[in-house]
Amino acid sequence: MITNLARGVQAFTSNAFLVEGDRTVLVDPGSNFDAAAKIRERTDDLDAVVLTHTHPDHVGNLQSVKDAFAVDAWGYDTDQHGVDHSLADEETVQIGDYDYVALHTPGHKNDHLCFYSAGASVLFAGDLVFQNGGFGRTDLEEGDREQLVESIDRVRERIDETLAAMHVGHGPSVTTDPYHDVEVAARAARMG
Repeated sequence: MITNLARGVQAFTSNAFLVEGDRTVLVDPGSNFDAAAKIRERTDDLDAVVLTHTHPDHVGNLQSVKDAFAVDAWGYDTDQHGVDHSLADEETVQIGDYDYVALHTPGHKNDHLCFYSAGASVLFAGDLVFQNGGFGRTDLEEGDREQLVESIDRVRERIDETLAAMHVGHGPSVTTDPYHDVEVAARAARMG
């Protein structure tokens, strides 16, 4: 079960996906809302927090969630505040009931990861790509359009047309032909 805890939140935040299962994991805690309370509405147990990247809108709630559930956070770069353990490119991490491969996908931010599970047919895309071919901004510090295009291509080559769901950092999740949205993003990012 994957639930976006930030759904309906009016403050500026990223999506925050609670993935319940054998290993209950929060993918990005978001910011500017009580994520710990939202988790408690669904479960008493949280095993870990996994980060797509460390922009403030994705990690503003990180410390409060870590404190509330006595959990550690996993991300690409332990030099980033709040990241307790590193996930290397191509490393496998269990999220819910499935193993996901961590894909280092810089371009929006240097420490950006996407998480893909062929078994679950799910991609957590962070701020790499969005619904309808949107893609992460590259005008912030560490942004790099050429790297972003390479990262989108890498994800596109890893997934296929059978992908069932793409959970993104902002906006609605894509559950109808998400592969198409990644293809559109790959084209659109080249034109920017």
